[in-house]
Amino acid sequence: MFRQAASISQAVLEVNERASPGVAAYLASTRPIVLCLALMALVGCAGRPPITGSTPPTQLPQPAPAPPPAQPVPPASGAAQPPTRTAPFVPGIYVEQGVASWYGVPFNGRRAANGEIFDMNTLVAAHRTLPFGSILRVTNLNNGRDVEVRVIDRGPFVGDRILDLARAAAVSLDMLGTGTAPVRIELLSGPSPVGGEFTVQVGAFTDRTNADQLRERLLPRYQPIFIQDYDAPAGHFYRVCVGRAPSPDAAQQLAGQLRSSDGFQTIVIRLDPQSNSGIK
Repeated sequence: MFRQAASISQAVLEVNERASPGVAAYLASTRPIVLCLALMALVGCAGRPPITGSTPPTQLPQPAPAPPPAQPVPPASGAAQPPTRTAPFVPGIYVEQGVASWYGVPFNGRRAANGEIFDMNTLVAAHRTLPFGSILRVTNLNNGRDVEVRVIDRGPFVGDRILDLARAAAVSLDMLGTGTAPVRIELLSGPSPVGGEFTVQVGAFTDRTNADQLRERLLPRYQPIFIQDYDAPAGHFYRVCVGRAPSPDAAQQLAGQLRSSDGFQTIVIRLDPQSNSGIK
């Protein structure tokens, strides 16, 4: 910057030397002013920042927010829902045919054999030997209709009947009016049906004295023998049970022996932890 000012001053001197005496005198008097103006111009140019073009940053388009995941539609309140499977399908491992009945009042609201409260408007059932939690497909052989139920109770303890269905399941099979129907049972999932302990019912009495007398008569030939009490549509019963077998087949052999030797109408029953506590 000072070099530029010196160059301007030198130019003024050269003009003075070539000018006439009057003009030279005038220029000499204005030389300080010229130098001052030159310095101010240089300072102003030096202090001003350079002007640069500025381009606003490019705005990239923002992706649209992902839609929220679809929520399952809750089932209608009070509707009977299919039971939940707790194990893989095991088709063909257990198939049974016989007569099914259904139950509702007065058992609705009472505690089932597995400990939960029985609700006749749900798809549950009672079976004599299949483990609690077993999922069954039940087909009405009269009309081909089927339904899936979960085993929570024990029964029925009547003759040729193999299954007691809650009222909701009976409605699904269209057997509410008839009360009973021939059915096919298929085990879809659940615990193994062959594990556990089994016993044979040889009699059921409303009078406890009769149950005790039968037990005393059989004790010399069969042990163990015990009495269990249970509620049935016809009232409170005391059933006499013989033996503890490690499989359904072993229990069926014992049942056959009791039928042939003593003429009993036998029923094979699974012994559950809850039912063991009621043995007397």
